Amino acid sequence: MTNIDKYPIGSFCWIELATTDQDAAKKFYSNLFGWAPADMPMGPGEVYTMFKLAGRDAGAAAYTLRKDQQSQGVPPHWGLYIAVESADAAANRVPQLGGKVCAPPFDVFDVGRMAVAQDPTGATFHLWQAKQQPNAVTGVDGTLCWADLNTPDPAQAEKFYSSLLGWKLEKSEHDSSGYLHIKNGEQYIGGVPPAKHRPVGPAHWLPYFKVSNCDTSAAKARQAGAKFHLEPMTMEGVGRFAVVADPQGAVFAIFQSMPRK
Repeated sequence: MTNIDKYPIGSFCWIELATTDQDAAKKFYSNLFGWAPADMPMGPGEVYTMFKLAGRDAGAAAYTLRKDQQSQGVPPHWGLYIAVESADAAANRVPQLGGKVCAPPFDVFDVGRMAVAQDPTGATFHLWQAKQQPNAVTGVDGTLCWADLNTPDPAQAEKFYSSLLGWKLEKSEHDSSGYLHIKNGEQYIGGVPPAKHRPVGPAHWLPYFKVSNCDTSAAKARQAGAKFHLEPMTMEGVGRFAVVADPQGAVFAIFQSMPRK
């Protein structure tokens, strides 16, 4: 277990569920990951649910999609936040690099400043400038451990994110599939599957949550009404994982580490 006092710049620092049934989502994820939901009022009849593990932030939260978002066809989904020094400076660079700013920088109380952006291939992400130290935990079951960028144009995505965030994308010497590993500083944080292996649909980020037993967690998710885009499978020397849609349709992956012997 690692307690987070400051997220490294360029790392994934938060993940947020937009859903159509917040109460059902709280029940599903609390059962699956052991999260304890803590509701905070957002406005008339609205709450923001922060998920906790052992009294600390699990780095995850949930809210209900607004009626106008639902009427526009925005589906339930998980949104990734990336730590930056300045939300304004990063957002200013997004259109210069071929991306789009969906929501210009704004303050989130006294906690931080954020913006919502889209890379040139269509995947949406959030920029986060923290103004307070997080009270978070990582490296335990139920925390974000990886994220894949599913994109039809890995080369264009690589150019964008390396310029914006300083990431390096590297091929593995053990993998001939063309999968690219995202390296932030000295840390591997995610990857870009080759275009031929990506799911059908628009470009998107797929978050991975750490579990100790992929099959046990998959069975628990299925029993609670989840559907599977990918049944549990093993990647030799890496781990066992599955791609899951929660009962409202938000897609995520579960991952059990199985290091190379």
